[in-house]
Amino acid sequence: MRITQATIDQAGQIGMMIGALLAELSGEPDRVDREPCAREVLGLPSVTGLLAWQGDQPLGLLMLNECAAIYAGGRFGEITELYVVPEARSTGVAAALVAAAVRVAGDKGWRRLEVGAPAQPAWARTLAFYERQGFAPVGPRLRRIC
Repeated sequence: MRITQATIDQAGQIGMMIGALLAELSGEPDRVDREPCAREVLGLPSVTGLLAWQGDQPLGLLMLNECAAIYAGGRFGEITELYVVPEARSTGVAAALVAAAVRVAGDKGWRRLEVGAPAQPAWARTLAFYERQGFAPVGPRLRRIC
């Protein structure tokens, strides 16, 4: 398995992976063409996409965004999306992607990475995975759609 930085040329594949992630989280088919948004997001200097590969097959994706906050001591990273194809789960793909994100954080001088886990208890396995990767729960996140 190898990890590479995602490029805009891979926006179609990335859009499909995010669609699969959203369908899994919601239980509904994702019918949105996510390629245009993936292309836009991958073009932002504050965003890093990481892809895990086995040969020419993508196994997983991690999207990492640069944020800034006083509580975090300045700039830090947030994992906004992490997806591994079902047949490659529990094989170390997600852990390798998180390890690559930690290396990116070090290269950028970030002292902190954050991630939001899906609602519990249905996604307890996801929460346990992040805890094994060294993340600690800090409370629920809220959102407002504008």
